Amino acid sequence: MNRPHRFGASYALSALALTASFALAPAPAFADGDDTALTNLIALVSQRLALAEPVARWKWAHHQAITDTPRENALLADVEKRAAAANVDPAFARAFFQDQIDASKDVQNALFATWRSTQPPQGPAPDLAASTRPQLDKLTQSLMAGLARVQPLRTAEDCPSRVARSLASWKSLTRYDSAHSSALTRALGHVCETGGVGATG
Repeated sequence: MNRPHRFGASYALSALALTASFALAPAPAFADGDDTALTNLIALVSQRLALAEPVARWKWAHHQAITDTPRENALLADVEKRAAAANVDPAFARAFFQDQIDASKDVQNALFATWRSTQPPQGPAPDLAASTRPQLDKLTQSLMAGLARVQPLRTAEDCPSRVARSLASWKSLTRYDSAHSSALTRALGHVCETGGVGATG
Protein backbone atom coordinates (compact mmCIF):
# COMPACT_ATOMS: atom_id res chain seq x y z
CA MET A 1 0.00 0.00 0.00
CA ASN A 2 1.29 3.51 -0.81
CA ARG A 3 2.00 5.70 2.18
CA PRO A 4 1.06 9.22 1.12
CA HIS A 5 1.90 10.63 4.56
CA ARG A 6 5.59 10.12 3.79
CA PHE A 7 5.33 12.16 0.63
CA GLY A 8 6.10 15.58 2.04
CA ALA A 9 9.26 14.97 4.05
CA SER A 10 11.62 13.11 1.74
CA TYR A 11 10.24 14.41 -1.52
CA ALA A 12 10.21 18.07 -0.54
CA LEU A 13 13.88 17.82 0.42
CA SER A 14 14.89 16.36 -2.93
CA ALA A 15 12.81 18.93 -4.79
CA LEU A 16 14.32 21.76 -2.77
CA ALA A 17 17.88 20.59 -3.36
CA LEU A 18 17.40 20.18 -7.07
CA THR A 19 15.55 23.47 -7.38
CA ALA A 20 18.51 25.19 -5.74
CA SER A 21 20.90 23.63 -8.23
CA PHE A 22 18.76 24.66 -11.20
CA ALA A 23 18.38 28.21 -9.91
CA LEU A 24 21.97 28.95 -10.94
CA ALA A 25 21.51 27.62 -14.47
CA PRO A 26 21.64 30.06 -17.39
CA ALA A 27 18.52 31.10 -19.24
CA PRO A 28 17.37 28.40 -21.66
CA ALA A 29 18.07 28.39 -25.37
CA PHE A 30 14.92 26.75 -26.63
CA ALA A 31 16.11 26.57 -30.21
CA ASP A 32 18.86 24.10 -29.40
CA GLY A 33 16.70 21.92 -27.17
CA ASP A 34 17.96 23.15 -23.79
CA ASP A 35 15.01 22.50 -21.51
CA THR A 36 16.62 23.67 -18.26
CA ALA A 37 13.74 26.10 -17.70
CA LEU A 38 11.20 23.29 -18.00
CA THR A 39 13.10 21.12 -15.54
CA ASN A 40 13.33 24.02 -13.13
CA LEU A 41 9.58 24.65 -13.41
CA ILE A 42 8.83 20.98 -12.78
CA ALA A 43 11.05 21.08 -9.69
CA LEU A 44 9.11 24.06 -8.35
CA VAL A 45 5.75 22.49 -9.18
CA SER A 46 6.81 19.30 -7.42
CA GLN A 47 7.92 21.26 -4.37
CA ARG A 48 4.57 23.05 -4.22
CA LEU A 49 2.72 19.76 -4.61
CA ALA A 50 4.67 18.33 -1.67
CA LEU A 51 3.09 21.00 0.52
CA ALA A 52 -0.34 19.47 -0.11
CA GLU A 53 0.38 17.04 2.71
CA PRO A 54 0.87 19.59 5.53
CA VAL A 55 -2.12 21.53 4.20
CA ALA A 56 -4.21 18.35 4.30
CA ARG A 57 -2.99 17.51 7.81
CA TRP A 58 -4.06 20.95 9.04
CA LYS A 59 -7.46 20.73 7.36
CA TRP A 60 -8.00 17.24 8.77
CA ALA A 61 -7.08 18.32 12.30
CA HIS A 62 -9.33 21.40 12.11
CA HIS A 63 -12.22 19.67 10.31
CA GLN A 64 -11.97 21.99 7.32
CA ALA A 65 -13.13 21.27 3.79
CA ILE A 66 -10.45 20.70 1.18
CA THR A 67 -11.96 23.24 -1.22
CA ASP A 68 -11.68 26.86 -0.06
CA THR A 69 -13.20 28.83 -2.92
CA PRO A 70 -12.68 32.36 -1.52
CA ARG A 71 -8.98 31.72 -0.86
CA GLU A 72 -8.54 30.08 -4.26
CA ASN A 73 -10.17 33.04 -6.02
CA ALA A 74 -8.01 35.48 -4.06
CA LEU A 75 -4.87 33.57 -5.06
CA LEU A 76 -5.83 33.56 -8.73
CA ALA A 77 -6.59 37.31 -8.68
CA ASP A 78 -3.21 37.96 -7.06
CA VAL A 79 -1.51 35.73 -9.62
CA GLU A 80 -2.95 37.75 -12.49
CA LYS A 81 -1.57 40.97 -10.98
CA ARG A 82 1.85 39.42 -10.43
CA ALA A 83 1.85 38.07 -13.97
CA ALA A 84 1.30 41.48 -15.50
CA ALA A 85 4.25 42.84 -13.51
CA ALA A 86 6.45 39.90 -14.55
CA ASN A 87 5.63 40.13 -18.28
CA VAL A 88 3.74 36.84 -18.13
CA ASP A 89 0.41 36.45 -19.92
CA PRO A 90 -2.16 36.76 -17.07
CA ALA A 91 -4.43 34.17 -18.69
CA PHE A 92 -1.52 31.72 -18.87
CA ALA A 93 -0.61 32.38 -15.23
CA ARG A 94 -4.21 31.96 -14.07
CA ALA A 95 -4.64 28.66 -15.93
CA PHE A 96 -1.31 27.39 -14.63
CA PHE A 97 -2.08 28.24 -11.00
CA GLN A 98 -5.58 26.82 -11.31
CA ASP A 99 -3.83 23.58 -12.25
CA GLN A 100 -1.64 23.89 -9.15
CA ILE A 101 -4.72 24.28 -6.95
CA ASP A 102 -6.51 21.36 -8.57
CA ALA A 103 -3.46 19.09 -8.38
CA SER A 104 -2.97 19.95 -4.71
CA LYS A 105 -6.60 19.12 -4.00
CA ASP A 106 -6.17 15.78 -5.79
CA VAL A 107 -3.38 14.90 -3.37
CA GLN A 108 -5.35 16.18 -0.38
CA ASN A 109 -8.41 14.15 -1.35
CA ALA A 110 -6.25 11.04 -1.73
CA LEU A 111 -4.75 11.63 1.70
CA PHE A 112 -8.17 12.13 3.29
CA ALA A 113 -9.38 8.90 1.71
CA THR A 114 -6.36 7.02 3.04
CA TRP A 115 -6.76 8.45 6.52
CA ARG A 116 -10.43 7.50 6.57
CA SER A 117 -9.78 3.93 5.45
CA THR A 118 -6.66 3.25 7.54
CA GLN A 119 -5.71 5.58 10.37
CA PRO A 120 -5.54 9.36 10.86
CA PRO A 121 -2.19 11.14 10.61
CA GLN A 122 -0.14 10.99 13.80
CA GLY A 123 1.32 13.92 15.69
CA PRO A 124 0.34 17.59 15.77
CA ALA A 125 -0.80 19.29 12.57
CA PRO A 126 1.63 21.73 10.92
CA ASP A 127 1.07 25.44 11.55
CA LEU A 128 -0.62 26.50 8.33
CA ALA A 129 -0.40 30.27 8.89
CA ALA A 130 3.13 30.42 10.29
CA SER A 131 4.83 27.72 8.23
CA THR A 132 3.03 26.28 5.22
CA ARG A 133 1.41 29.36 3.70
CA PRO A 134 4.64 31.40 3.76
CA GLN A 135 6.30 28.56 1.86
CA LEU A 136 3.45 28.57 -0.66
CA ASP A 137 3.73 32.35 -1.08
CA LYS A 138 7.47 32.09 -1.72
CA LEU A 139 6.87 29.36 -4.28
CA THR A 140 4.30 31.54 -6.03
CA GLN A 141 7.03 34.12 -6.62
CA SER A 142 9.48 31.50 -7.87
CA LEU A 143 6.87 29.87 -10.10
CA MET A 144 5.99 33.23 -11.67
CA ALA A 145 9.65 33.71 -12.59
CA GLY A 146 9.63 30.17 -13.94
CA LEU A 147 6.62 30.91 -16.11
CA ALA A 148 8.40 33.91 -17.59
CA ARG A 149 11.27 31.64 -18.62
CA VAL A 150 9.12 28.92 -20.23
CA GLN A 151 6.63 31.29 -21.87
CA PRO A 152 8.60 31.45 -25.17
CA LEU A 153 8.24 27.65 -25.49
CA ARG A 154 4.45 27.57 -25.10
CA THR A 155 3.60 27.89 -28.77
CA ALA A 156 6.30 25.52 -30.06
CA GLU A 157 4.95 22.53 -31.93
CA ASP A 158 7.04 20.16 -29.82
CA CYS A 159 6.17 21.82 -26.50
CA PRO A 160 4.06 18.91 -25.15
CA SER A 161 6.72 16.33 -25.97
CA ARG A 162 9.45 18.47 -24.43
CA VAL A 163 7.42 18.85 -21.24
CA ALA A 164 6.88 15.08 -21.24
CA ARG A 165 10.60 14.37 -21.66
CA SER A 166 11.52 16.81 -18.91
CA LEU A 167 8.89 15.26 -16.66
CA ALA A 168 10.14 11.73 -17.33
CA SER A 169 13.71 12.82 -16.58
CA TRP A 170 12.58 14.52 -13.39
CA LYS A 171 10.72 11.44 -12.17
CA SER A 172 13.75 9.26 -12.88
CA LEU A 173 16.12 11.69 -11.20
CA THR A 174 14.03 12.05 -8.03
CA ARG A 175 12.49 8.56 -7.89
CA TYR A 176 9.14 10.32 -7.83
CA ASP A 177 6.32 8.70 -5.84
CA SER A 178 4.11 7.12 -8.50
CA ALA A 179 1.09 7.57 -6.25
CA HIS A 180 1.23 11.29 -7.06
CA SER A 181 2.19 11.02 -10.71
CA SER A 182 -1.24 11.95 -12.06
CA ALA A 183 -1.37 15.04 -9.82
CA LEU A 184 2.01 16.20 -11.12
CA THR A 185 0.88 15.70 -14.72
CA ARG A 186 -2.28 17.68 -14.00
CA ALA A 187 -0.21 20.50 -12.51
CA LEU A 188 1.62 20.82 -15.86
CA GLY A 189 -1.51 20.70 -17.97
CA HIS A 190 -1.35 24.31 -19.25
CA VAL A 191 2.39 24.82 -19.62
CA CYS A 192 1.91 24.43 -23.37
CA GLU A 193 -0.61 26.55 -25.24
CA THR A 194 -2.22 23.46 -26.73
CA GLY A 195 -2.63 21.96 -23.25
CA GLY A 196 -1.67 18.58 -21.90
CA VAL A 197 1.60 16.70 -21.61
CA GLY A 198 2.76 14.84 -24.70
CA ALA A 199 3.85 11.24 -25.09
CA THR A 200 7.50 10.37 -24.55
CA GLY A 201 7.63 7.54 -27.04
